[in-house]
Amino acid sequence: MQESIAQIKNLSHRYSKDWAIQNINFEISNHGILGLLGSNGAGKSTTMNILCGVINQTEGEAYIDGINVRENPVEAKKLIGFLPQKAPLHPELTVDEYLTHCAHMRSIPSKDIKPALEYAKQKCGISHFSKRVLKNLSGGYQQRVGLAQAIIHNPKLVVLDEPTNGLDPNQILEVRKLIKEIAEERAVILSTHILSEVQATCDDIVMIENGHIVFQDTLHAFNNYIEPNSLIMDFEEIPDKNEILKTPGISEIETINKNQVRLKFNSGPEVTQELIKASVQNNWKLTEIYLEKTSLDSVFAQLSKTPQQTYNTNKNKISA
Repeated sequence: MQESIAQIKNLSHRYSKDWAIQNINFEISNHGILGLLGSNGAGKSTTMNILCGVINQTEGEAYIDGINVRENPVEAKKLIGFLPQKAPLHPELTVDEYLTHCAHMRSIPSKDIKPALEYAKQKCGISHFSKRVLKNLSGGYQQRVGLAQAIIHNPKLVVLDEPTNGLDPNQILEVRKLIKEIAEERAVILSTHILSEVQATCDDIVMIENGHIVFQDTLHAFNNYIEPNSLIMDFEEIPDKNEILKTPGISEIETINKNQVRLKFNSGPEVTQELIKASVQNNWKLTEIYLEKTSLDSVFAQLSKTPQQTYNTNKNKISA
């Protein structure tokens, strides 16, 4: 049994003289959600367009279930459902009319169109809007219809480009839940520039910046990569800072307010135990102490500064 539904191998593409992506390599598992994360212009859309057969790459190969996308685009596309940033809706049609049109475009046999529609509508929670004209639906429900057209032919891989872009907070939560449900039966790749979106939705993460992969691993590994490098101490009254700085491993102290300081440290998290011991010995009247983790945005910025390297927790740092 094949462990992955899609493979991207040594993928590079350039527009005119400028390379949009270079030497991109990753695989997509049979089930679950892979987050393709990167800032705007990083190369995410180019990668996804090549994977979906929208454009042909300059170098490298893309495979869907073992089928070369460039050599056999029709066969490969039968296995893909695609929702671009802006759902390709026909606003004057009803939900049923539009999804029937999509079913015909996907070459679904006439006898199978009705059950395909019912499956997609039920899965996306839009059955009660079957006769509603698309332009009269809210943004969240229009996005649901967009997801329905992406799964109407029961594809093995669903490709989503910024699927929650432009939605309000409640709609975002609803669409995230729907994407997770869709991923229970097939593989999903989700492109976004929002770190919290990946955290809330994805199982694995590929981070791309300036056309290069800079991080590739599970979301759990990514979260573990966010190592604590500072801690907060609360006091009834802040003691002499020079006394605090005597603790081994403390490199910097910053006053937050009259009762609170932030300490930077360059040793392990066990420094907290040393600080607690010093507080008891010196009667610092410590009320609380806790570690701070580097923010996700800081990690993203740090990784984005080194596009020539890929961080993979299974392989340490390797050249791209």
